[in-house]
Amino acid sequence: MQTFIALVFVGAGSMLGGLSRYGLTLATQNLAAFSLPYGTLLSNLAGCLVVGIIAGVSGKTELLSTEMRLLLATGFCGGFTTMSSFIYELGQFIQDKEFFFASTYFAATLAGAALAFALGLLIVELSMR
Repeated sequence: MQTFIALVFVGAGSMLGGLSRYGLTLATQNLAAFSLPYGTLLSNLAGCLVVGIIAGVSGKTELLSTEMRLLLATGFCGGFTTMSSFIYELGQFIQDKEFFFASTYFAATLAGAALAFALGLLIVELSMR
């Protein structure tokens, strides 16, 4: 595939992922159960689920072309999930000495992301039986 075409797919996916993440942040900014950045948490968990599904489908079938993997996994999920926002928000909790929220957010993000990825793989496995 030509490099320019690959860049277009990654760029388009990144734009859509970033816009989706921002929309999720706006939609969840007033949740008051805990003072956690739910938009970032949910985008990271959902993004890991989608990457797990993409990895599972790509590993077992020829359904996703290289272009679609670039658009969805590298582009969309890369723009939708955000380690830099996660680290920034975690740092804010630590600076504010809100260690309970920092540890809750850290554990929920890392454990949740790993579980979401595994769930994505399981969804593909079960759907292919």
